[in-house]
Amino acid sequence: MVLAALALPIFWAASLSAAQPTVRDRPLIICYGDSITAGRGLAYGEAYPEILQKKLDAEGYRYKIVNRGTSGATTKDALAGLKYVLELHPAVVIVEFGGNDGLRGLPVAETRGNLDQLLTALEKARVKIVLAGITLPPDYGSDYIRSFQQIFRDLAARHRVAFVPMLYQNLAQVPGTIQDDGIHPTAKGSAIIAGTLLPALRPLLRKGP
Repeated sequence: MVLAALALPIFWAASLSAAQPTVRDRPLIICYGDSITAGRGLAYGEAYPEILQKKLDAEGYRYKIVNRGTSGATTKDALAGLKYVLELHPAVVIVEFGGNDGLRGLPVAETRGNLDQLLTALEKARVKIVLAGITLPPDYGSDYIRSFQQIFRDLAARHRVAFVPMLYQNLAQVPGTIQDDGIHPTAKGSAIIAGTLLPALRPLLRKGP
């Protein structure tokens, strides 16, 4: 009787664990980025990771997207937080960093080095990667902008990762896609960004149970 009584809590715990699904039932896609990923200025569910989840669900992909966007985060912050991303054992990470480095005028070499370390760490963990490039407002000067944009092209080639050269590439000339701050996407813009990322993401995924 004593043994039976001791076994009951273990049985109940195992039964509850089996009955309650968790995010680990599906492989994780982590959207790891700054305020663009976080959805600054948007209502809940309007950021591109949430819209991307709906698109994947509609296409029959059984993945769970986790939004790990942090407003104001730089590539240095990305490195500092990478440990917590890797602890989730993601299948894919969409890397969207660099914009805040550029807006602060940080040295291009610093941004490049941080992103290089980030991609290297993800590769060592056998995580598939989508690298999203971004640009800067024209008043930052053509030389700095050109050097900044080259970071993403060079690292995508070096690490041979899926690559979206310009996250905002399909927002140009489309009214109502950028908020009044001139930087962050609206809900409409986020939907377009999700659609821009999807072709780069699909080849990294598989369908099925």
